[in-house]
Amino acid sequence: MAQHDHDHGHDHAHVDTEEHELTYYEKRIIAISNLLIDKGLISSQDLLNVLKEMEDTTPMVGAKVVARAWADPDFKQRLLQDANLVMSELGIALQRFRVLKVVENTDSVHNAVVCTLCSCYPIPLLGYPPDWYKDETYRSWIVDDPRACLSDMGMNVPANQDIRIWDSTAEVRYLVLPQRPAGTETMTEEDLAQLITRDSMIGVGRTLSPDELSVAADG
Repeated sequence: MAQHDHDHGHDHAHVDTEEHELTYYEKRIIAISNLLIDKGLISSQDLLNVLKEMEDTTPMVGAKVVARAWADPDFKQRLLQDANLVMSELGIALQRFRVLKVVENTDSVHNAVVCTLCSCYPIPLLGYPPDWYKDETYRSWIVDDPRACLSDMGMNVPANQDIRIWDSTAEVRYLVLPQRPAGTETMTEEDLAQLITRDSMIGVGRTLSPDELSVAADG
């Protein structure tokens, strides 16, 4: 990300497009950002600060929270009861939204998250949202036929397991607490975190098994 001075005197931020073709959403972001800078509503430094913040947040932040919940029952209960307080204790700032709710997958309930209006997403915990999360197809299909949508994404939820869909808003974001895989009883929190995928914390994918982690490490 670099700065570029245009003839009309405004300082722009722009993306180097030589290495890859921009996606539809990247083009929209650039156009909107330049418009806001032109109108003086934000500065290029404001934009760069946001991008730096996004670079510093990855799904591993959320994975470490989930791993601790798996390993510490007391922490897990506090997380489910008041996630905001727990995030504050961990030094994780919930910027641009007020409330975080953690919803737990169980043998009888599977949770998944969507934002039906736009792309509200817990960036401090999961990093920047994937393109499919912002796509209208996902946003409508996961609500209209969640079991079919999840199946299409490779997440086959058993028929005896209810599916609950949580709709994020500008004020409230959700994090799915996946079920702990079998055979992980002796694993450390650090190793457990490696099993937890971004999609499992959205509810559209599963965690890795210890065997899959070993194969990935060997590869």
